[in-house]
Amino acid sequence: MATVTFEDATRIYPGNPKPAVDHLNLHIEDGEFLVLVGPSGCGKSTSLRMLAGLEEVNDGRILIGERDVTDVQPKDRDIAMVFQNYALYPHMTVADNMGFALKIAGMPKDQIRKRVEEAAKILDLEEYLARKPKALSGGQRQRVAMGRAIVRQPRVFLMDEPLSNLDAKLRVSTRTQIASLQRRLGVTTVYVTHDQTEALTMGDRIAVLKDGLLQQVGSPLVLYDKPANAFVATFIGSPAMNIGTFPVKDGEVLLGESKVPLSRAVLDAMTPEDENKLTVGFRPENLEAATAQTPGSFPVEIDIVEELGSDAYAYGTLKGSDPATTGLQGGSLIARVDPRAVPRKGETVYFTVREGEQHNFSASTGDRLPD
Repeated sequence: MATVTFEDATRIYPGNPKPAVDHLNLHIEDGEFLVLVGPSGCGKSTSLRMLAGLEEVNDGRILIGERDVTDVQPKDRDIAMVFQNYALYPHMTVADNMGFALKIAGMPKDQIRKRVEEAAKILDLEEYLARKPKALSGGQRQRVAMGRAIVRQPRVFLMDEPLSNLDAKLRVSTRTQIASLQRRLGVTTVYVTHDQTEALTMGDRIAVLKDGLLQQVGSPLVLYDKPANAFVATFIGSPAMNIGTFPVKDGEVLLGESKVPLSRAVLDAMTPEDENKLTVGFRPENLEAATAQTPGSFPVEIDIVEELGSDAYAYGTLKGSDPATTGLQGGSLIARVDPRAVPRKGETVYFTVREGEQHNFSASTGDRLPD
């Protein structure tokens, strides 16, 4: 096991002046499960491939433990990688696939068999060792790919969207198995995904990237409760946070037909570049049903309700005569409502944001403002 450190690691592809990964600084503790997450093209897979030695590092360096591996060949980095498409040899059995890297390394057959059998027991693959990949389900193939990584007993596991090819139900069960397995083995793991639900449920910490730049790194709860900027706020959480930019007047932000008071800390942090505007965010579960007489309440016309059994989410339009006070990203406001008493389509419902659960961001930079 080992720590992993990116020090100003940069990757610039030929012909593209903009870095795919721009001065990434990130430290991963020994035995930690870190998830790299972000939209397509944000640089997360490139970062993983730089760590694996599959991409050149144009500037900065990467360390595994105390060892600088920036210019070390992939085979000498003592890492094991699990790919999205399994990358199994179709003509080999499960046992041969799992032990192939050890065979190439010249390990004795009895030791290979012992390691393969141990990994198969951990992954519940013992009865499939004689089968070939075509006789396995998608989930079983992914476990074989995991087993191939485990038998190598590496210092670091690298996983590049390993669940993307699985159906929704299998993804849920497999992500639980992967997280449980990593905690049992205690191997430092870097896991790449575009699915923020995977990130929240699996990682000890999450690193969010956008356009090759690290936006925030922290525990799932920190990123959920204290997003560093408006991008992280909207990317982390499902359904997404309600967020929009609204005018500020006389110490209050104008939300639809309502005026919501702002703290002195928020007002003092605003700059002339904000042009008396504030980006305000609140999660669907941070809203409470209210009445027109409730201070700070705002009316929402319900368009549709998603009923999920234990939960229900109402989608609606923030009402108001001025478009500047009703413009939310995505156009709709989302509120979690009582699944046993859902509002009707076309009904107007009043909501307030629970005290202390409104997120305020600079309208000019998107950065989080003091509470």
